[in-house]
Parts: sequence; C-alpha cells; structure tokens
Amino acid sequence: MKTCKTLIVLIAIISFTACKKEFTQSSSINAATQNDIVENSRKACPEIDPANFVKEVRNPYFPLKPGTTYYYINRIVEDDEVSIEHDVVTVTSETKVILGVTCTVVHDQIKMQGSVTEDTYDWYAQDKHGNVWYFGEDTKEREDTGWSTEGSWQAGVDGACAGIIMWAHPERHVGEIYYQEFLKGEAEDQAQVINTNSTVKIRLGTFDNCLDTKEFTRLERGVVSHKFYALGIGEIKEVQTRGGTEVDELIKVTHQ
Repeated sequence: MKTCKTLIVLIAIISFTACKKEFTQSSSINAATQNDIVENSRKACPEIDPANFVKEVRNPYFPLKPGTTYYYINRIVEDDEVSIEHDVVTVTSETKVILGVTCTVVHDQIKMQGSVTEDTYDWYAQDKHGNVWYFGEDTKEREDTGWSTEGSWQAGVDGACAGIIMWAHPERHVGEIYYQEFLKGEAEDQAQVINTNSTVKIRLGTFDNCLDTKEFTRLERGVVSHKFYALGIGEIKEVQTRGGTEVDELIKVTHQ
C-alpha cells in the first residue's frame, strides 16, 4: 500500500513479535547501507497470531469505520508545471482474510483530469493492543504502455511481510525506524515517528497534537515525505520534503 546534500541514514534493525505483550521493536543505529537493511532486518517475517487481532480498526490516529470516505487533493509541482490529483479513500464493509487475520478492505482511487490513474485495495487489521498492521495491497497504476501492478503484495506470499502502519502509542516510538510493508524489490516502505505534538493547518481547519511521521523507501532513494495524522480523523496531510514537491491535503470527510 500508497518517501542536505549528504544523506545520513539512521538504520534501526527491527525485530517484530506478536506475543501477549504489546508489539515492540528493538532498534539500533548503525552505518549500514539501505541494501544492508533489507538483508539484515528482514530475514524473517513478524510472527502473526490471528488470536491476537480484533475485528475493527479503532486506533485514534488511524480509524477505519466502514462507510467513511476521505477526499484529498494532491498538488504536484514539476519543472514549474502544476498538476492536481484527486484522491478518494473509502473504508469499505468488505473484509479479506490473510494469514488467518480478518482485514478491513480500503479502496483508494486517484484521478487526474477526470481519469483514473491509480486504483488500489489496501488491507489493514488491528491487534489487541491497538497497533494497526498493513497486510498488503492490490494496486494498479496507469502507465504509457498500459496498467502496471508493480507494488502489489500480500503478507505471506512470496516472502512478503506484514508491517506496522500505525502504533497504538506512537509517542513511545519516537525516533524508531520500522517497516510499514515488505516485499523485497517491490514494497519496502519504512517510517519514523517524529513527534505527536505537531500543529497542522489545512483548509478544513487547524489541528493540534497531530502525529508526524517521516516516510521513505530504499526503492526510491532520496525521496522523503512527512505524513500528519489528527486524532479521531486519520491522515490529514502529506508533504514531500525531498525528491520532489507534492502536498496532499484532506479537503472533506463523509460518513454513510
């Protein structure tokens, strides 16, 4: 599922566990390259115990209530040219069972000038401690030669691993680097909690105590973005801070 001239990469080797205790992560900083991250920190997938998961995703920073639709506008600046994407994210009532876990299906569709350019179904599930896991995505993107499904993955298939998309208590993980998804060479998004006290102003209003996460991937070196999440709503803004100029902003939320 939808990162100064000298780049110093702080690498945190992650060890996932799904025991009775809250999902934790052992982190250490080293000077390994991002290629080393892949080889060293993903020798095994996190253990998934279906009994450790609940039916609904109610994390306050990432609530997924069926019938909720989020509308975003993404403003892209490239070579002094501005293009606009309209992104509609709908929490469906559908579910998909992956590794024995019942996941909520979220439909994410992007349009540019009225035409669909990307169409994705994402799969999420929350464990008993409140952490939200990302179990994969079925995605297709329009290219000059047709539709590409590159980036699609499912936990448990071809070595793909589920990752954490949202911590139950992000404030306990400030500075840690963790995988949100993993399929070597296809989906390797990572994130780092920056703080939980950001103030974010968008056209819907000003939101305090927002979560700020930094996101990046080995597959797009030099591309970094920050995502901001508001309590009770979810993602409200994404700003590309390196490798391009994009601002994705929530403009409306509806409920059925």
